[in-house]
Amino acid sequence: VVVIGHVDSGKSTTTGHLIYQCGGIDKRTIEKFEKEAAELGKGSFKYAWVLDKLKAERERGITIDIALWKFETPRYYVTVIDAP
Repeated sequence: VVVIGHVDSGKSTTTGHLIYQCGGIDKRTIEKFEKEAAELGKGSFKYAWVLDKLKAERERGITIDIALWKFETPRYYVTVIDAP
């Protein structure tokens, strides 16, 4: 799966949500991201924060550095690469 789009179109958010829906990250972590994002006035960015780890990425709401996330589903090994 490749997610392509313009800057600020929601690529990281979509990808983070996909990781969550596939069981690659737990609900408690997403709830933590939601709380932290809301404190910065960016509550809708909770899924993007699965991949956007840098402070600058979270403050500015854009992907700056490449991020890698691996998880397994019952049928597949999945590797997600998020690039700016």
